[in-house]
Amino acid sequence: MARNLDLLTAREVSGKLAAGRHSDGGGLYLNVTAAGSKSWAFFYKRDGKRTEMGLGPLDNVPLKTARQMASDAREMLGQGRDPLDERKAAQRAKEEAEREKEAEAAKYTFGVFAMRLLKGYTETDEKGRARWVPGILEGHRNVKHRQQWENTLVEYAAPIWAMKLDEIETDHILRCLAPIWTTKAETAARVRGRIERILAAAIAKGLRRGPNPALLRGHLDALLPKRQRLQRGHHPALPWHEMQGFWLEASALTSISAICLRFTILTAARSGESRGARWNEIDLEKGIWTVPAERMKAGREHVVPLSEAAIAILEEAAKLRQLEDEAGLVFPSSRDRKQLSDMALSMCLRGICEGITVHGFRSSFRDWAGDATPHAREVVEQALAHTIGGVEGAYRRGTAVEKRRGLMADWAAFVTSKPADNIVHLSRAVS
Repeated sequence: MARNLDLLTAREVSGKLAAGRHSDGGGLYLNVTAAGSKSWAFFYKRDGKRTEMGLGPLDNVPLKTARQMASDAREMLGQGRDPLDERKAAQRAKEEAEREKEAEAAKYTFGVFAMRLLKGYTETDEKGRARWVPGILEGHRNVKHRQQWENTLVEYAAPIWAMKLDEIETDHILRCLAPIWTTKAETAARVRGRIERILAAAIAKGLRRGPNPALLRGHLDALLPKRQRLQRGHHPALPWHEMQGFWLEASALTSISAICLRFTILTAARSGESRGARWNEIDLEKGIWTVPAERMKAGREHVVPLSEAAIAILEEAAKLRQLEDEAGLVFPSSRDRKQLSDMALSMCLRGICEGITVHGFRSSFRDWAGDATPHAREVVEQALAHTIGGVEGAYRRGTAVEKRRGLMADWAAFVTSKPADNIVHLSRAVS
């Protein structure tokens, strides 16, 4: 075999060449037909027999790639291996792998694969070792959000739930979305995105081939009617100047839900934070409630200074304790001693005032602080455990507990004062 290499130039290869076989050296040839089409071939001898191995058309295999392929083939020959046999073996291995993927895909319906992807599963690696693959919902701390992920798929992806992954097409996705696309716009958007993510994972795992039939842009948006832009509504809130009248009615209720609701209001906490409060998070002597990071939306520990009114509520709750359990819930359900449900507070609130939400009291607090007090904005935002960037984010490195203690004391004084008293004393306000 000739060892002169790289005999052809890029210009010659791309230009007009006479029909025939043009050598680049080392067994690599460019074949040119009478019609002008060009393709690569590698010639070699094995056991005294001259063999031709096609490397592909010039349009798909540029000169540099063809030379590398020829070099790889020469290396195989030097090791006593036949390039064509190697190619056939690689092709057989590829086909076998594809058959295994198809067999794997056949085991999974959309529903089975979705639940594995959401909740996690155990798989075996190439060495036979088992390892846990975490589910995508493990990154969500909010239990309600995890339940919504699963519940919306079970309900709205029902038309494809029992289908094999590689059988799902665009029409099947439309059957899921069309009934709710305009009537439940936000839900439909979430369902589509969740279906897209699950099918994308199936494609990435080789359990189906692309493209993804749940893609919106350039695909489903051409088939579904246009909708109004999605708008996230604010949680309905009680105007802050009506808080005192509301508090009078709420204070007349003695259920554990009502007690928890009042504590939620006075601490400007999220419902889940107060419902999940435990006695070992409370330091009554220092007047501090420390909510651990795993129970906070931002994943960061939050220190809440407690007003005298909030401490009084905790003392009221302490009287209802059945066991001296330091880690026990502060506001357990009187029925089963488990954590109160979000609905328990909502139903309690509904009995006092219709049309508002528990979360809305955070807005009432924010509006009161901004409209009726001179407390600094960053102190108010920190009291709400909001994540702030830039300079304010740097400010939040400190807990500013004492500044917030004055803020929360003023809030409690305002809320618990008589409705007729329109004067708010801000002796502890910080400008």
